[in-house]
Amino acid sequence: MQKLFYAFMILCLIGCADQEKQPYHADFFVFGTLVGISIWDISDEKAEQTTKLVMQELQTMHNDWHAWHPSHLTALNQAFAQGKIATTQDPHLLKMLQLAQQFSQQSEGLFNPAIGKLITLWGFHSDEIPTNPPPTDEAITQLLMLKPTMADLEITNEQILSHNSAVELDLGGLAKGYAVDLTIKRLQELGIENAIVNAGGNLKAIGKINQRPWMIGIRDPNGEDVLAGIATEGEESVITSGNYERYLEYQGVRYSHILDPRTGRSAHDFTSVTVIDSNATLADAASTALSIAGLQDWYRIAKQMGIKNVMLVDKAGNVYLNPRMTARVQFNPKKKPNVVITGEL
Repeated sequence: MQKLFYAFMILCLIGCADQEKQPYHADFFVFGTLVGISIWDISDEKAEQTTKLVMQELQTMHNDWHAWHPSHLTALNQAFAQGKIATTQDPHLLKMLQLAQQFSQQSEGLFNPAIGKLITLWGFHSDEIPTNPPPTDEAITQLLMLKPTMADLEITNEQILSHNSAVELDLGGLAKGYAVDLTIKRLQELGIENAIVNAGGNLKAIGKINQRPWMIGIRDPNGEDVLAGIATEGEESVITSGNYERYLEYQGVRYSHILDPRTGRSAHDFTSVTVIDSNATLADAASTALSIAGLQDWYRIAKQMGIKNVMLVDKAGNVYLNPRMTARVQFNPKKKPNVVITGEL
């Protein structure tokens, strides 16, 4: 399930002097979103060469894992629909499927990349912003009755069998996080020690900038301002899932692209969920699962997925933080929200 975010990075802490050295930065469009890479403390020439290389690798990942354009992933889905055993020689695709099964189990099925048919039904499998009416209750119910889950997949080496022909994979809920993990690892292999990668709100940083942490700014989901800043600590991911960028709007009603596999309808309790973890893939999947879990169940699901730092924003603008996350978040002093401190994770 594709998630688009509106988080962005602040390249230095508030008060950073103008004369300080600025990082090399490049933007490009891939994974259906703007991807930015910033590298600090190397020559612009080396940074440019490095960025071009990882850009090409990210484009290959995008092509291989696309959910509706012809790709390795759509080839799997075609085989599942026909009741055939699928094969793939893409080790990263296999790894993502294994992780997806793990995260699905830990989240009690709330993270469910097997609901691609449901995502198509809502019109989100499109390069354009959907303008279609929302699906009927009858159409949603028909798909829910088929109960596609990640547990339907049987993975043996490079062979994948689905025991349910209704399974249609969409890895948008973890693919960008996985790609960010791979990109940071690649930068490290190329000798880069200080960098940040931002794939549409899926951010991961290593090292520092001007001897200070990278500062990640999180957008207020109920407006255009910065809600808070988070300073990274070493190699760390800050992933935000929001319902305010990719959505279906019809007759004045906005429907989030984050779909609850239990109801077939948009998740609605939270407007954004931010997760910090060293593993961007886990944080990506967890931010989706917690968005769906809602106020009643997010705490239990976070514990089951091993998440330690969470910030959740509800429709009224209330912010929920576990104590450990409270120490990490710096709110905009001009617009501090109502904060609810939850139990420790």
